[in-house]
Amino acid sequence: MGRIFEKRKASIFKTAAQTSKLFSKYGRQLYMAARNGVPDPEANPALRNLVEKAKRDNVASHVIEKAIQKAAGAGGEDFQAVRYEGFGPGGSLLIVDCLTDNNTRTIADVRNCFNKTGSKLATNGSVVMSFDHLAVLSFQGDDEEKVIEAMFAADVAVEDVTCKDACITIFAPPGEFYKAKMALFEAFPGLELEVQEITFLPQASKPLGGDDLASFEKLLDMLNDCDDVQEVYHNVALPG
Repeated sequence: MGRIFEKRKASIFKTAAQTSKLFSKYGRQLYMAARNGVPDPEANPALRNLVEKAKRDNVASHVIEKAIQKAAGAGGEDFQAVRYEGFGPGGSLLIVDCLTDNNTRTIADVRNCFNKTGSKLATNGSVVMSFDHLAVLSFQGDDEEKVIEAMFAADVAVEDVTCKDACITIFAPPGEFYKAKMALFEAFPGLELEVQEITFLPQASKPLGGDDLASFEKLLDMLNDCDDVQEVYHNVALPG
């Protein structure tokens, strides 16, 4: 019974840590979105989208409300967005986006992750050039022509529209995200988006195996355990 109890306890603690990390991540992002605009989701599209995303990820309502209320008050944390680029195991490429109130601590934490996995940080711009920065919207459907017409009518500068396995995906410049999203909702009432994000997509995927893959997965785990790390983008074609 003791061993089973210890195993269950470890699982509970791991889940609690993951939840705490998720809440902390969204708390910072919501705070920054509210501070950079207005602390009202109805009047701040970036904040509204983040609130919707947080709810989809089951972030507690009090976490969302507290972050927005904190941004509406005086003072509070002074977070800055910082981005690091690096070369991982097997020639993989990574972009690490952080929110920090202490640059010295953050760069030390990120550098430690890279150093312990045989990876190295790169100069700004040397990795990001191998990615496309895009808004991505995806949903179940097959009426590609109607989507294109909706984008054209709303004057959305779409990069591409694809239809595969009854799933339509729109790729657009980041600045067109909200306009494209609203155009879809107008053209398809009741639409449920499966993907709605602004992300970095690699221009080419990098397959890894053996020790390189194990080291890369360790690097991802270490980065995701860093409190200041918000998003990690990479070009590795992970198995499964």
